[in-house]
Amino acid sequence: MNQKSFSETTPIGTTRTEMKPASIPATSDQPACTVLSGQGLASEFDLTADDQFLFNEGTHYRLHRKLGAHVLPNGGVRFAVWAPNARYVSVVGDFNYWDRGANPMQPVGSSGIWSVTVPQAAEGTVYKFHIASNIAGYTVDKADPFGFMHETPPKTGSVVRTLGYQWNDASWMRDRGPKQQHTSPMSVYELHLGSWMHSTENGGRPLTYREVAPKLAEYANTMGFTHIELMPILEHPYAPSWGYQCTGFFAPTSRFGTPQDFMFLVDTLHQAGIGVILDWVPSHFPTDQHGPAFFDGTHLFEHEDKRQGFHPQWTSAIFNYGRHEVRAFLISSAMHWLETFHIDALRVDAVASMLYLDYGREDGEWIPNRYGGKENIQAIEFLRQFNTEVYRTFPDVQTIAEESTAWPMVSRPAYIGGLGFGMKWDMGWMHDTLRYFMKEPVHRRFHHNDQTFRALYMFNENFMLPLSHDEVVHGKCSLLTRMAGDVWQKFANLRLLLANQWTHPGKKLLFMGGEFGQWDEWNFATSLDWHLTEHEPHKGIQRLVQDLNRLYRERAALHQRDCEPGGFEWVEASDADQSVVAFLRKAAPGPGSPHEDVAMIVFNNTTVPRYGYRVGVPHGHRWDELLNTDAARYGGSGVGNLGGVNVDNIKSHHFATSIALTLPPLGAIILAPALPKPQ
Repeated sequence: MNQKSFSETTPIGTTRTEMKPASIPATSDQPACTVLSGQGLASEFDLTADDQFLFNEGTHYRLHRKLGAHVLPNGGVRFAVWAPNARYVSVVGDFNYWDRGANPMQPVGSSGIWSVTVPQAAEGTVYKFHIASNIAGYTVDKADPFGFMHETPPKTGSVVRTLGYQWNDASWMRDRGPKQQHTSPMSVYELHLGSWMHSTENGGRPLTYREVAPKLAEYANTMGFTHIELMPILEHPYAPSWGYQCTGFFAPTSRFGTPQDFMFLVDTLHQAGIGVILDWVPSHFPTDQHGPAFFDGTHLFEHEDKRQGFHPQWTSAIFNYGRHEVRAFLISSAMHWLETFHIDALRVDAVASMLYLDYGREDGEWIPNRYGGKENIQAIEFLRQFNTEVYRTFPDVQTIAEESTAWPMVSRPAYIGGLGFGMKWDMGWMHDTLRYFMKEPVHRRFHHNDQTFRALYMFNENFMLPLSHDEVVHGKCSLLTRMAGDVWQKFANLRLLLANQWTHPGKKLLFMGGEFGQWDEWNFATSLDWHLTEHEPHKGIQRLVQDLNRLYRERAALHQRDCEPGGFEWVEASDADQSVVAFLRKAAPGPGSPHEDVAMIVFNNTTVPRYGYRVGVPHGHRWDELLNTDAARYGGSGVGNLGGVNVDNIKSHHFATSIALTLPPLGAIILAPALPKPQ
C-alpha cells in the first residue's frame, strides 16, 4: 500500500492565537439566523434553503461554491463552515489579530453551518476557524476544510484565494473524450512532483508548478506518454506521506506554488496534448489538530467508533461514509478538481481499505455490517454515488480504482450492480509478473503459470497495468535492481518486463525512473538520477519505451480492444520447458480489409536464443518484425529476424500457416503482417 504509516499525528500549533488574549463572549443565547453577505445584500455565496437541504441530504455536489472563504465583488470575504456541534464559532486571522471574539459567526438555519461576512478580510488573508464545542471546555482553531489554499507546511493556516485563471486548453477539453475511451491508447507516466526533477539552483530544491510545466510537457511528448498521473498534490502536512495524508481536499499544496500555478501546469500539459490524472484520496485523512479530525469537538468527518473510524496501520482517520454531509464533502472535492482544475481522470487510492470493514484489522477490531458480513455497505454506496455523479456530469473523464482484491465488478456501471469505476489497476498482473522476472531464467520453467494465469480474468474488469511507486520503495529496490541476473541480464529483463506490460491487454502505467532504468530505489526527498540517461544502457531503455509507446498508439491491434476478449488470442501458452510465450493482439478489420488487424508478440524468457522456433499465424505472406527488445539500439545483443520472415504453408498452433522465428535471449519481438507493396 501507500506510504501512510508516517502520518504526522502530533498537533502542529501556531503562535498567532497567543498574540492577543482570547475574548470569547457568552454564546448560549446566540440567535439562530440565516446570514446574508455584506450589509444584507444577496450573493452567489449565500446558502439558500435548497443548498441547506441538499447538503444535509448528501446530494449537494458543489459545496466549494458555498462553504469556505469567498471574496465578495464589493469587498470583504464571506466565510462559512460546517460545525453542527459547536456552541460558538468565529473566524480568526491576520485581519483581526487572531482575536477569537472579533468576528463571531452565526448559525445558518438548522443546517449545522455557520457563516459571517468580514469586510476587512481580503485576498491573501490567512485565517482559521475558532471552534468552541458543546463539549465542555473543548476549543480548537481549525484550518478551513474547503480552503482553496493553505499556508506552506509546517504552517497550518488557510489562505483566502480566488481562483480566476485564463485557460488556453479549449481544444483539449473539447476533444479529450475519445482520447480516454477504453478503445484508445492510454499510456500513463506516474510521478511525484517533489522528486521528479530538482532545480540546479538554491541547493537543488524541487521545481515549482510553473517551472516543471514546460519540462514535463516536453519530456512526456518525447517519451510518447498520453497521460501524466500526479501522486496526490492535495494539501498535506507531512511530506514523507507523499501526499497520501491529506488535510486540504480542495487545495493543491502550496509547496510548489498557488492554485493558479497548478492550473498553469495542467494547462501546459493539455496544450501539449497530455492528459492529467490526479491521485485522489477519499479513503482516510490524518489526525493533525488543524485538520478535519474531531472538527467541532465531535467525530464529524470520521466515524466515531475507532473500529470503523481509525485505521490502525496508517494511524489515520476513516471517513464516515454513512453521513450525508461527508459524502457531499467528498464528492464536491472530486467535482472541484474536475471542474476548477480541468483534471481528466481521478485515480482513487486504497479502494480495498474502503470496501472491507476488517481491512488491516485483527479479529475483534472491527464491527460486522447489518448482515453480519465484512463488506462496508456505506462505503459501497458512496463509491457508487461518486462514480455515478462524476460520469453524469463529466462523461469524457475516467475514474480509476486502486483495488487490490478480487472484488467483483469494480469497473462495471453502478446501475447493474458494479462500483461504477471506469478502470481498475490490475495488481494481480503486477505481482505475478514482477515475481516471475525476479526468478533466475533457468528456474522460470517452474513458474510459467505466472505468465499465463492472468488470461483467466484479464477481461473481467477494464484493467490498467501498473508498475507504480509502490513497487520501488520500502526496500523493494528499483525495477532494474529487482531484475534477475548480472548487469546485462538485468537490463535485458527490464526490457522484457516493459514489453510484457505494453503488449498485454490493458492500459499502461509506469512510475518515473522506470523509463530509463533508475538504479536506486525511489526517494521522495531527492531528484531522479537524470545523469544516468547519459549512459548508453539507460538510453536504450528510454528508446525502448519511446518505441513501445509509438507502436501502442499507432497499431490499433495493441490498444483498440484492451478491454475486450476478442482482442487477445493465445498462440503458445504451454511451452514451459523453453519459457516461451506467444499471443496475438487483434483489432477490428479496417475498411476494405478481409482480416483483423493483428500483431504477434513472442517472448523468450531465458538467456538461450531459440532458432527456427515455429509459431502459427492466421494469414499473410510475410510478417515484419516491428520491434525487438534485443536490438542493439536498446542495448541488446542484436539477435533477431533481419526485419521479418516469410510465411510457410506448415500447420502449427491451430493455424494452417506458420513462421519460423529466431527468438533473441531474454527478448520479446512484435510482428505484424506485411502490407502489400504499392504498385
